[in-house]
Amino acid sequence: MTQLYVVAITMAFLATVMSGEPISECYKVICENEGITINPFVLENLERTTTTSYFLCCRNFTLNLAGNRKQKSFQRLSDNDVLALSKCLLNYRTLTGLDMGYNNISDEGAAYLAKLLEAQDTMLRSLDLTFNNIQTNGAEVLASSLQGNSSLLSLRLSGNKIGRKGGLNLAGMLRVNMTLQELELGECDLEMQSMIALSTALKNNTTLRSVDVSRALLFSLLEEWAVHFSKMLPVNNSLVELHLGKMGLTDTGMERLSEGLKLNHRLRYLDLRCNRVSRDGALHLSRVLKENSPLEVIDLSSNRIEDPGAEYLSEAICCKGSVLRELSVCRNNISTRGLLSLAGALSNSPTLTHIYIWGNHLEEPVCQAFRELLNTGRLAPEQTDVRPYEVDGHVFLAELFHHLRKHHFFIDVNEQNAGSDSPQNQ
Repeated sequence: MTQLYVVAITMAFLATVMSGEPISECYKVICENEGITINPFVLENLERTTTTSYFLCCRNFTLNLAGNRKQKSFQRLSDNDVLALSKCLLNYRTLTGLDMGYNNISDEGAAYLAKLLEAQDTMLRSLDLTFNNIQTNGAEVLASSLQGNSSLLSLRLSGNKIGRKGGLNLAGMLRVNMTLQELELGECDLEMQSMIALSTALKNNTTLRSVDVSRALLFSLLEEWAVHFSKMLPVNNSLVELHLGKMGLTDTGMERLSEGLKLNHRLRYLDLRCNRVSRDGALHLSRVLKENSPLEVIDLSSNRIEDPGAEYLSEAICCKGSVLRELSVCRNNISTRGLLSLAGALSNSPTLTHIYIWGNHLEEPVCQAFRELLNTGRLAPEQTDVRPYEVDGHVFLAELFHHLRKHHFFIDVNEQNAGSDSPQNQ
């Protein structure tokens, strides 16, 4: 009886697909046969999808089911919703992008998605699972499914507490998978062993372009992870974007990291926000910029480089070897001297176009300098986070909610050729 029931379900579903019915009808059939309550949010998005599929003979499509919405009566996705969706999408293989971030998906839901990734003719190229409830076991099944997958280009798992073992499993996957181009593991409770394993895997991986390992749980004062990443950077020829925010990086770690950066000829985006880098760390970084570094974007926001650090960077920016285009030094305890040196660097640099300074000591000479840069057109309003205004003859700066873009050099896999090396359009 059980076998007959399964056959009946399968035949009913296939009949729906073969008839060219919209994908929303297939979802309803699956939910009915599996005894799963239909999620109105999922159904609404599927109905919005114009695809009417006949297996592989339909146009590509993406699904945005992210749970960070402000809709009334909004219902976040659960594991049962993922079960129904994954069974439905197994026969709609032209799905190229799936965003399920900010939902209630656990290891069970991750296992259902792993089966989707294991399908031989899947065309799924991006999977976003940020800030769900996936832990070690979920990361393990996803890593296992990606060892044989040759379609997925982007996997975002930030905010899932996969821990040390989950990080080790994904590092092992990177030794085998030579398709993935973006991996986000920020705020995943990675530990030192995970960081070392990832840096080791990156020595041999030739396809990964963007990596985010921000806010790992690192309790050692020796900053061994910085030494391992420093050794990885000279031999890695694919990485263009590296996010190392909230790592507790000190000036000593910055010195170690700089040794590798000087020998790297590929990295273009370096994220060091929310660390413990001071003036000495800024000095080490400025020496990297002076040595024909390919770095184009640096995020140093929420550190403490102060005036001397800002001056070191200003000097490096004006050197012929620097190609830096975007710099964020928000909240770095920089005063008038340092900020005026940065304003001068912006005037003299042929490459620097974006600068973000909010959260420092914006005294009137600084306000006047940046007003001049904006009024003359040297600095575009959308390329900074401040705007001048005048009260009683005094110039002040107001905050604008502009900031450095993440995924700056990673191509939108659903719209552009993944082999291109150009930044996304703003």
